[in-house]
Amino acid sequence: MNELIYASAKTMAREIKNKRISCVEIVEMHLDRISSVNPSLNAVVQICTERALSEARKADTKISRGEDIGPLHGVPMTLKDSLDTEGIISTGGTKGRATFIPNKDATVTSRLRKAGAILIGKTNTPEFTLAGETDNLVYGRTNNPYNPNKIPGGSSGGAAAIIASGGSPLDIGSDTGGSIRMPSHFCGIAGIKPNSGRIPRTGHIVHHAMGAVDSLTQNGPMARYVEDLILTLPILCGPDWTDPSIIEMPLGNPDDIKVENLKIAFYTDNGIHTPSKEIQGSVRDAAKTLENFGAVLEETRPSALEMIPEINNALNGGDGREWVRRLMKSANTEEVSPFLQKRLDSAVPISTAQFTANLELLDQYRSDMLSFMKNYDAIITPTAPFTACDHGETFSKNNKDAFAYTSAYNMTGWPGTVVRSGTTADNLPIGVQIVAQPWREDISLAIALQLEKFTGGWVKPNI
Repeated sequence: MNELIYASAKTMAREIKNKRISCVEIVEMHLDRISSVNPSLNAVVQICTERALSEARKADTKISRGEDIGPLHGVPMTLKDSLDTEGIISTGGTKGRATFIPNKDATVTSRLRKAGAILIGKTNTPEFTLAGETDNLVYGRTNNPYNPNKIPGGSSGGAAAIIASGGSPLDIGSDTGGSIRMPSHFCGIAGIKPNSGRIPRTGHIVHHAMGAVDSLTQNGPMARYVEDLILTLPILCGPDWTDPSIIEMPLGNPDDIKVENLKIAFYTDNGIHTPSKEIQGSVRDAAKTLENFGAVLEETRPSALEMIPEINNALNGGDGREWVRRLMKSANTEEVSPFLQKRLDSAVPISTAQFTANLELLDQYRSDMLSFMKNYDAIITPTAPFTACDHGETFSKNNKDAFAYTSAYNMTGWPGTVVRSGTTADNLPIGVQIVAQPWREDISLAIALQLEKFTGGWVKPNI
C-alpha cells in the first residue's frame, strides 16, 4: 500500500474515488514519508498535520455520501512557501515574514483546494524566490534527494526535492528565470512554466513587484509525472479578476497532438555556456527518440540567443534593484540573506534612457525569436549546462549565465516543460526542456509525455 505514495496524483485520485483507499490513509502515508525524509532534506518547512487530517476526514464523508468530488479530491499536495496559504505561515523565505499568516489563499491555492486537493505542507524557497539555490535565513538550506551535498535548485527547490522523494505528488512552483524548470532538472521530476498570461500570480510574494518585466514570472505545476501536469494545468488557468496580466485563452488538450506530425528544432549548446557531454547527449537522445517516432527534427538554434546576457543584466538590476528593496519594505524585512545582500550591493542603476533602450532590445529579441519559431512547433534544449552542483556553486561568477537556457523563454513568454531524460554516471538526474509556440502548452506536454514513455521519467532516489 505504501508504494502508492510514488504513484501519480491522477492514480491517487482514481483510487480514492473508487474507494480503494481513504483520503485519511493517503494523507497519513504522505505525512509519514515527510517525517522520514525531511530531516535530511529540509524541503518541507511547515507541516499541516491536524488541518490536513481534518480535511481528509471531511473528504471521506463526501465520498461516503456520494457527493460530487473534484479531480483532485483527497489528493495531498505541498505548496511553495512563496504562495499565500490562509491560516498557515507563509514566509517567502524572508525574515520579515517569519511569522506571517495570510488571511486569504493565493489564487492557485484556492483553485487547487476547490478541486479537492489537501494541503499537507509548505516547501522551502530562497528569499523572495530570487536565487537558483534554496536557502534562507528563516529555514536554512534544502538538499537534493539524490545527493545531499548537491543543490535541489531554486527557487522551487523544496518542492522538487519532496516530490522526487515521495513526500508529495504535486506542488506549484514559480518561475522568473528557470525556477520551476531548473529544480525539475536537478531533482528528476516534471514541471511546466506555462505561457505568460495563463495563470494568476495573485498571492505570490513577487506579484506585481517587477513592473516593466512582470511578464517574466509565472506559476506552474510540478509533479513526478507529466500526466499530473496535464491534469493540474486546466485547474489553475484563467483570470481571477485581480492579476491584470491574465487573459482567457483556450488551453489545448495534449491528447489531440500527434507528435509524429510535428517539426521540432533542437540544440545542445546555446553559445553562452556549453553543457556537459552527458547533458548534450541526453538532448540528442531525446531528439532521436522523437525522430524515430516520426517527428521531423532539425539541429539549429535561434541566433537571437546571443542577446540574452546583455538583456538579462539590464532587466534584473537596471533600477539598482529598487524593486527588491520595495519587496523588503512590504515584507518588513531588514536583514536579508548574504546572496541577496550581495546582489543588492552589486546592482548598478542605469539611466532611464538605457533602461527603455533595453526594453526595446527585449522587444527585438522577442520578434527575432518569433521569426525563428514560425518554422517549428517546438524546440528541445538543455535545461541547464550542468546537473545538480555543490551548494553555493550557482553563485560563482563562472555560473552567472547558467540560467540562460531557461531565461531565454521567460523573455519570450512561451511555455516550457522539463521532463527527466537521463542519468549521469554519478546517478544525478538529467532533464530536457521542451519549449513550444506561444500558448501551445498542449504541444510541449505531448512531447514531454512521449519522451517520458521512452526514457522512463522519474526514478526513485535512494532516500
